[in-house]
Amino acid sequence: MAPKNIVIFGATGMTGKVTLAQAVDGGYNVTVLALDPANFPANKKPSRVIEGNVLNKEDVSKAVEGQDAVIIVLGTNNDLGPTTVLSEGTRNIVEAMKKYGVRKVVACLSSLLLRDFAEVPSSFRPLTEDHIRMYQVLKDSGLDYVAVCPPYIADSKPFTGDYTVRVEARGGDVISTHDLSDFFLRCLNTSEYDGKKVTVFRDY
Repeated sequence: MAPKNIVIFGATGMTGKVTLAQAVDGGYNVTVLALDPANFPANKKPSRVIEGNVLNKEDVSKAVEGQDAVIIVLGTNNDLGPTTVLSEGTRNIVEAMKKYGVRKVVACLSSLLLRDFAEVPSSFRPLTEDHIRMYQVLKDSGLDYVAVCPPYIADSKPFTGDYTVRVEARGGDVISTHDLSDFFLRCLNTSEYDGKKVTVFRDY
């Protein structure tokens, strides 16, 4: 059965806002967890806003309750420093999903996970380490997860709906926020990529 009720974590970020807009346009009932519930366009508001933090288990539990699927687009606002926010937030989300019997989660991670860690530039290593921990949480969850590892995400590139998906392998250099969000939503309605790391890209 296709999901109708979804929750987006990270819906106030650059990609998250686009994912939210596409989900609303697609007829989903969208719940979001946000520190600032006013930070949404007037014409693309979610059905339900939980004011809170992904690091707070109670807040996360409230957001996941009653959902059919989860999308995770957490970020660090370009802060490349050491963090555990992504992995700890994902751990809380997975715990809540198990509590309420929610199986499907689509998560956005770093494309650097498709490289050997020795190839990761030193400035990106602290953040990449938390993406690795986040991915491990998903792998260990037993849930139907899709780990989407896009290259550079461009806000200025258009929506095309025509992009390349590669499983367990690196791909091109760029994907638009619009095409990436389209792929997140596409993953909700197929099991093709469950339990896999995938990248998605396009030559615009």
